[in-house]
Amino acid sequence: MRTISAVKIRDIVASLCIQANLNLRPDVLNVLKSALKIEKNRRAKNILRAIIENARVAKNKKLAICQDTGMPVVFLEIGQGVRILGDLRAAVNKGVESGYKKASLRNSIVSDPLYRGASKFSPAVIHTDIVQGNKIKITVLPKGFGCENKSQTKMFKPTAGMDEIKKFIVEAVRAAGPDACPPYVVGVGIGGTADYASLLAKKALLDKLQAPGSRLQAELSKAINKLNIGPMGLGGKVTCLAVNIETYPTHIAGLPVAVNISCHALRSAVKTI
Repeated sequence: MRTISAVKIRDIVASLCIQANLNLRPDVLNVLKSALKIEKNRRAKNILRAIIENARVAKNKKLAICQDTGMPVVFLEIGQGVRILGDLRAAVNKGVESGYKKASLRNSIVSDPLYRGASKFSPAVIHTDIVQGNKIKITVLPKGFGCENKSQTKMFKPTAGMDEIKKFIVEAVRAAGPDACPPYVVGVGIGGTADYASLLAKKALLDKLQAPGSRLQAELSKAINKLNIGPMGLGGKVTCLAVNIETYPTHIAGLPVAVNISCHALRSAVKTI
């Protein structure tokens, strides 16, 4: 049994919060550069150049990529051979608070969802999976709410055809329109229960962005880009940088499908200890 201190987890979470908010993921940056090459609309190309330059300045000057530094979502994959010394949840939240304060990131969390109140740095949303091994994988995803607000979940009948599912996903992006700072990365979760499909859609945003790996991904990307929303909603060929899909077995009587959209500033950072 390996022992890992909660203090060590706290410090790593703090570091990952800073890294995620200041340094755009290399795969996201590469896809943005590829989008610039294929975009034909002059205004859209200028916007993409500005987005890429913004990422460069943020990294070099140690500034937040976006003023909305998001609701911190922390994914923990904890090996069965690990014993954590201390309060894990408290360590994660203290790490978030420390990292956000150190990097002068915005405190955007209200304690009461209905009555609001003063904004704070925490608590984070924490998802924990127990896995094999004696390590802990920590991933921090700061999720801005301009795009989080555009999430959608639908419970299809198990007899639903692929065309119905594709239409729902594309229409979710159409409904987001210019409001969530396109070009988008579209996370899709299919299966499980309603809540688990939503979690799968968010986890899909953590997957590396690359050329469509399935026919469904390719068809969705093509259909979404035909919407002509374009960079920052001002028209253009590139509305969608990628569609990532995660699936899970589901009940014979249902077919949950969730869409979680990310703006062009898809930020996350990961470390395994």
